[in-house]
Amino acid sequence: MNPAATEPLIRLSGITKTYGQGDVAYQALRGIDLDVEAGDFVAIMGPSGSGKSTAMNILGCLDIPSSGEYLFRGIHVERLDRNQRALLRRYSLGFVFQGYNLLARTSALENVELPLLYRGETEAARHDAARAAMARVGLTGWETHTPAELSGGQQQRVAIARAIVTKPDVLLADEPTGNLDSKRGHEIMELLVELNRDQGITILMVTHEADMAEYARRIVHFADGLVSSDEIRNGVKA
Repeated sequence: MNPAATEPLIRLSGITKTYGQGDVAYQALRGIDLDVEAGDFVAIMGPSGSGKSTAMNILGCLDIPSSGEYLFRGIHVERLDRNQRALLRRYSLGFVFQGYNLLARTSALENVELPLLYRGETEAARHDAARAAMARVGLTGWETHTPAELSGGQQQRVAIARAIVTKPDVLLADEPTGNLDSKRGHEIMELLVELNRDQGITILMVTHEADMAEYARRIVHFADGLVSSDEIRNGVKA
């Protein structure tokens, strides 16, 4: 058997992150160990300053650790250069943010197409894939609307469609329900559960809302730059 086949999709081992030097140095991460299996749904929680956002930036190849190992499918991400990390983001990772980050004067369909434009896909391929992604999140018929013509929940669905249009291995969601009311927040969480269950997308989600974290199969708590608890849950909301 290939040993790599038994490895987790993601492995963080002894990850540290220090900002600044000398007397003003701040250690945001102090030795994180975390394995994530393919198809997992992990909620990451913790107070402000606990290191959860720093860890997500490293997982998303937006930052590099000061020390330790980050393996993605057995590849040492911490050894990759800037261009190699950009390729990993482009082909394996999808991102959903609290603030949606949509282009204001651009249609929903064009927003969803954007990652494929960076890949150099043809116009026809971009349109087909973007329409399929919008259908997947329940937005068929809204393709020509701009963000200003959409509700907050619809805007987040566009953002999720944009994140999944490339068929990523991992979806990184940073407070995806933070700008939504409770009802719309639960709708978005139900959508993430469907994507995880039906398409096998691995989801890592930062949230401060306990009721949203209950949709995950696993809840990891950060405190003072370390993993303080890692709970695998049996009863998951659906």
